[in-house]
Amino acid sequence: MKMMSSATTAAEQSKRKASCRKLGGYLKQQKGRLYIIRRCVVMLLCWHD
Repeated sequence: MKMMSSATTAAEQSKRKASCRKLGGYLKQQKGRLYIIRRCVVMLLCWHD
């Protein structure tokens, strides 16, 4: 019985790691998008003819 519970725990931990990786990738992508948008806004605000 203890082996079943430890196997379940290992599966849960691997799911958590996978979801953390997905979340980390998503946050990194959003951070990159925000950086690009911020740079564009600054460029538009500071642009003179």
